[in-house]
Amino acid sequence: MASSKERSPGKVKRAGHQKSDDPSTRLQEVLRLNRESGRGGVYAVCSAHPQVIDAAIEQALEDGSVLHVESTSSQVNQFGGYTGQTPLSFSDWIRGAAQRSGLPANRVLLGGDHLGPFPWRSENADSALEKGSALVRACVLSGYHKIHLDASMPCADDRSASLDDKTVADRAAILCRAAENAYGELPSGSPQIVYVIGTEVPAPGGESQGAHAPDVTTAEHMHRTVEIFQRAFSERSLASAWERVVALVVQPGVEFGSDLVYDYDRSKTRSLTAALSEHAGIVYEAHSTDYQSPKSLQQMVEDRFAILKVGPWLTYAYREAVLALAAIEHELLKSRPGTQLSQVREALQTAMLNNPIHWRSYYRGDEEETRRELIYSYSDRCRYYWTAPSVQKEITQLFDNLAAQPIPLTLVSQFLPLEYEAMREGKIEATWEMLVRNHIRHVLRVYSRACAA
Repeated sequence: MASSKERSPGKVKRAGHQKSDDPSTRLQEVLRLNRESGRGGVYAVCSAHPQVIDAAIEQALEDGSVLHVESTSSQVNQFGGYTGQTPLSFSDWIRGAAQRSGLPANRVLLGGDHLGPFPWRSENADSALEKGSALVRACVLSGYHKIHLDASMPCADDRSASLDDKTVADRAAILCRAAENAYGELPSGSPQIVYVIGTEVPAPGGESQGAHAPDVTTAEHMHRTVEIFQRAFSERSLASAWERVVALVVQPGVEFGSDLVYDYDRSKTRSLTAALSEHAGIVYEAHSTDYQSPKSLQQMVEDRFAILKVGPWLTYAYREAVLALAAIEHELLKSRPGTQLSQVREALQTAMLNNPIHWRSYYRGDEEETRRELIYSYSDRCRYYWTAPSVQKEITQLFDNLAAQPIPLTLVSQFLPLEYEAMREGKIEATWEMLVRNHIRHVLRVYSRACAA
């Protein structure tokens, strides 16, 4: 294990007091500007897909911004999560990829999303919370600087389908104590940790099954949440940590499901935006913003939803690009003797059908509808299956086939029109890498523009 110093690139000081050049302070300065003027924000890339990460690094380099990447408690944890990565290996991977691309270490901000009992909620609360605390500790020691404390989900021995706000706050404070204790083990001068809290927290990854848009958090509930959390922190001698709570997760009325998107309606959040004036130093963090329109995202930033989370939309774009390339491959090579065409879509669907654990509870249509949703749903449950060996084999075949000869502009125009325009403007070349990255970056640019000051 590398030393703690290697995990801590610089010392964080509170924004607005002293200047610093570390990513946490850069974040706080952006949030302070947003709170004061409604200008500027940040987006968090919540993905562990290599192509998404590489596209996000390219976008950060172009924008001169901080690369803000977050891993969820299910993706990355002390047991490997569904990606097989621990916080330390995830941190090393992201920082290594950034360094190889020329992105300075002080422009890489790692965050932990939904850190807490979620992956172990089928266990009793004490056990789940102990494991959640161990995860928080591992993240802090691995160089994560932004921690979303999420204890909003009931565990096996909780008597209700939902927890009261005090229980959520008390458990979040226990998680915070684990983070602060871990921070105390780091060398003096290591960056301080900033926190995100909340009780009305959308499920990780989004996925609404409701017939109506979710209810917007009321200003009254927001005030009560802050009060309850502050008291819980105080009771555990976490006054210093409370000063580093930078954002509150609320429900702004946005969500997505298998084939629907609930768009932002700023007329419903006016009282929520106004309520922030009573709580110094806090902005809102918006989850499940995937598939929102550029106008909606811009309005959310203006309305003090200064941190926008995006994840499934990015792997959705990756899937769009890969299947478009498969169509190009078919048109280009179907009649060429001795050429073995890839079967990416077939391999992906087979992998999902053979192991339905990641999608079964999300798709409720008949057999035909389910087979369509497996690949094309906004929920993008296929993102869990790209690393399956059978799928990786077909993707490698696809990319090898396309790398062996030029890709005609006319086929790019037919199947990837956004990339065709970029090629015609001389921005990218007709390689599979650039075509895939540009398609993902089309989504990232929407967030980049929304967050520009």
